[in-house]
Amino acid sequence: MATLPEITEEQFSEYKAQVEKDIKEHAAVLYMRGVPEAPRCGFSARSVAVFEDVGVPYHAVDLDSDRGLWKALTRINDWPTSPQIFIKGEFVGGCDNIVEMWESGELQQILKG
Repeated sequence: MATLPEITEEQFSEYKAQVEKDIKEHAAVLYMRGVPEAPRCGFSARSVAVFEDVGVPYHAVDLDSDRGLWKALTRINDWPTSPQIFIKGEFVGGCDNIVEMWESGELQQILKG
């Protein structure tokens, strides 16, 4: 992975506001590499497959198209990799976390409950 760009405090504040808006407006948000129709890494593809299997709407954001956003997310969540996933406004982690939630049935219960 290429180094993420440095961002100013003003840019960070703008990105943070966008993340807060995204997670308020959508029950599930997937910050990923690529788009659901064309993921750019296996972890993003696996996360898309999990959401597709659950069958609920989710919002996907391509971090490769805005690497400043990726930089801001690493600071917001102290999580350097992608994907980064929020469920009902809470950061739950990455692909392994969402797969574990899906396999246990917890994800389906949260999103459909």
